[in-house]
Amino acid sequence: MKSIFLTCLFILFVSSTFSQTPLKVAVAGLSHGHVDWIFNRKDQKDIELVGIYETDPQLVERYAQRYNIDKGRFFSNLEEMLDTLKPDAVSAFGAISEHITVVRACAPRNIHVMVEKPLATTSADAREIQALAGKHKTHVLTNFETSWYQSNQQIKTMLATGQLGEIRKVVVNDGHQGPKEIGVSDEFFKILTDPMKNGAGALIDFGCYGANLMTWLMDGMRPISVTAVTQQNKPQIYKEVDDEATIILQYPKAQCIIQASWNWPFSRKDMEVYGTAGYAIAADATTLRQRVREDQGEETLKLSPRPAPFNDPFSVLSAVVNGGLVLEENDLYGLPVNVVTVEILEAAIESAQSKKTVTLQL
Repeated sequence: MKSIFLTCLFILFVSSTFSQTPLKVAVAGLSHGHVDWIFNRKDQKDIELVGIYETDPQLVERYAQRYNIDKGRFFSNLEEMLDTLKPDAVSAFGAISEHITVVRACAPRNIHVMVEKPLATTSADAREIQALAGKHKTHVLTNFETSWYQSNQQIKTMLATGQLGEIRKVVVNDGHQGPKEIGVSDEFFKILTDPMKNGAGALIDFGCYGANLMTWLMDGMRPISVTAVTQQNKPQIYKEVDDEATIILQYPKAQCIIQASWNWPFSRKDMEVYGTAGYAIAADATTLRQRVREDQGEETLKLSPRPAPFNDPFSVLSAVVNGGLVLEENDLYGLPVNVVTVEILEAAIESAQSKKTVTLQL
């Protein structure tokens, strides 16, 4: 009872802290398909959208009309927007390769940043982002949908309390039918299918979830080696990038298999964790299947969603920047986990291209 009371007290404290001081947020880019979220949360008062940077006049016109936004709030120059509006934070919704540009502009101005997954397309960019954030004492968060899943959090707790024993095998399945098949915008499609802007195809788009989750489960540990195989099942649609990827991460006593695909019959983001004492399967955000005793069968639990602010990335950003929330060292949103995530993805691309296992240097 005491722990429940303290948890409720903490949530109330965090909620009141960021709700009393709306975070001034600017958007950098409108080409990412998830950007609409920030325009559709007007019932929440934890952030104030103060401006938008976008160089494509067609996108500016589309979003100005769709959400009835004053054209005076749009800027075609990122640094001009930052100097004019002086936002507390910027949420980046452009190509992954542009994340480094956003951080280079924001960090020296002491402006915090949240990017859509993954953090960067190369390890060099990821390390530079980490260095800039450290030098200028700014937060750089990476938003993953699976960070909102209570099922994943429950598995982490089961590992911490010994219910599953030590991790031996993890299988992460992520993806959907394909960007074109699900009808993403033309601008988003161009990003996802550009190997320079996105880094790769399904390997980056959905392989990043498994790399992020496994690094988190392993408390930031880097794998010993990375082996990846990619394929183009639909080259007539995805001419320059893979639409199918399988990545194997090897650790001293554990292995992770990441299955990232634009060929699933339906959307999925699920994770299976097998330990020395039991297993747990996060079937979706709030459904957990587990078996922790040999003499008992599998049971299915229906969990409550993650509490605020963890149910919304912009609420997390507001709470972190306003000081009401301190993320754990190896949090799913944090730089340590996400720098390793990019390193894993970069090694996976190298492995797939070379058709060899890539060993990571200690």
